Amino acid sequence: MEHRIIGPGPYRATKLWNETIELFRAKMPLRKHRSHFKSYEHCFTATEAVNWLHNLLRHNQNFGPEVTRKQTVQLLKKFLKNHVIEDIKGRWGQEDFEDNRHLYRFPPSSPLKPYPKRSPYKASVVKFPDWADQPPDTTQENIPVRPIVMNSESWYKRHSIAIGEVPACRLVYRRQLTEANVEEIWKSMTLSHLQKILELDSLDEVLDPKLVNSKFIIHNVYSVSKQGVVILTDKSKELPHWVLSAMKCLANWPSCSDLKQPMYSGFEKDVFKTIADYYGHLKEPLLTFQLFDAFVSVLGLLQKEKIAIEAFQICCLLLPPENRRKLQLLIRMMAKICLNKEIPPLCDGLGMRTLMVQTFSRCILCSKDEVDLDELLAARLVTFLMDNHQEILQAPSSLQNAIEERVAHLRRVQIKYPGADTDATLSAPSFCRQISPEEFEYQKVCGSQEPLATLLEEIITDNKLSVKDKKKKLKQFQKSYPEVYQERFPTPESEALVFPEKSKPKPQLLMWALKKPFQPFQRTRSFRM
Repeated sequence: MEHRIIGPGPYRATKLWNETIELFRAKMPLRKHRSHFKSYEHCFTATEAVNWLHNLLRHNQNFGPEVTRKQTVQLLKKFLKNHVIEDIKGRWGQEDFEDNRHLYRFPPSSPLKPYPKRSPYKASVVKFPDWADQPPDTTQENIPVRPIVMNSESWYKRHSIAIGEVPACRLVYRRQLTEANVEEIWKSMTLSHLQKILELDSLDEVLDPKLVNSKFIIHNVYSVSKQGVVILTDKSKELPHWVLSAMKCLANWPSCSDLKQPMYSGFEKDVFKTIADYYGHLKEPLLTFQLFDAFVSVLGLLQKEKIAIEAFQICCLLLPPENRRKLQLLIRMMAKICLNKEIPPLCDGLGMRTLMVQTFSRCILCSKDEVDLDELLAARLVTFLMDNHQEILQAPSSLQNAIEERVAHLRRVQIKYPGADTDATLSAPSFCRQISPEEFEYQKVCGSQEPLATLLEEIITDNKLSVKDKKKKLKQFQKSYPEVYQERFPTPESEALVFPEKSKPKPQLLMWALKKPFQPFQRTRSFRM
């Protein structure tokens, strides 16, 4: 049984849990062991389990080579607690797993986590504010013009520019956008874009859209400093001054001496411990419990780096501003520490990058139940954040531009032609249905050609127009719609029938024409002798 890449989608953490258990039970080598002068069949030592599972996780693309041995031991502790494995005497749950020679075995059946029951599929798309939804006390003048079913006369009024005439018109202003309208547009388009990137039918199984605060999104986009860090309006939610000073000290090492702080042997380790203790005692991870499934789902896109970065950008916009600010400052500090070769080792036996991931991964991402692959998934996410923090922790420009254009379009004025709302009745709302390609081609031709042909006939049969004006309009029509004109007048003779030529009077004979034709000069005989 080979591992497979589990992409984005609902219940990704549960799918990874179940697949890891299935691989572990199917591939873990079992053999005969002796303990206390007694032999046991089909079992393994704790160290053998750690070695084998650690190698499996490091070569699994769902987790990656960043998985440490300590994280593997933590996962086996969860396996023992959930009766995926048991000790050789059948004990589990309350027992503690350690990396030693203690013997373990698989129970007859390993319980896999059941998937939550999915709600019935609803073809629900994130709803955008509709101008048809009238607010109370709205007059008719403030309602945008709806699409109408046009006859030839109304079509002539709308498209008279093509034949050289522009009827009088007036401007109708859109309904005034309220702050609530703008917030709803930001929320709707943001969630719709995230749903499109994750290729999901609905976001309900990844996050609860009702808990998404549109004010957070707008604040995280616009209330930022020149460096892109969120600026908080409520200063009581800021990082404590002593924590911020400690973070600046390590991030700017060795220039921290300019801050006139006391220096002694091991000073940098104490500063780092101060920061780790503060972030380790947060009531909730920075990425929040309610967004856990959304971020875990995005982890399935890491093979497509650009798409994953954009998805993380959107998810980070949903964070409360104070969480986003703390995350920005923490990730920037971690990245600077990893790149700073001047800073002394902060922990014996661990590299700087591994230390950063192990120390802060759980304060950044963890589930509320704490029975999933929290450590492995958090380590994977934090590593990706550190490598791409400059792009992830800024607002996606494409989404921002699309929303701003949408809001500007809704605030734009509209041209309304006279008679547009009186010449025809409004069509009732109807549902879309799929049609065949042949019917589509027929409707395309009929929907555009027939009104034009009717308009052409009206110009031809209009007795109020002079011959000169009629020829002028027909010439303009021919230039704008040559295909329709050619179908009506396939030959010059058919065109000539519209303007029958009058009989021309015979020219009168001139008097000089009746005379003898002019004779050329004839040479005469010379009179000279």
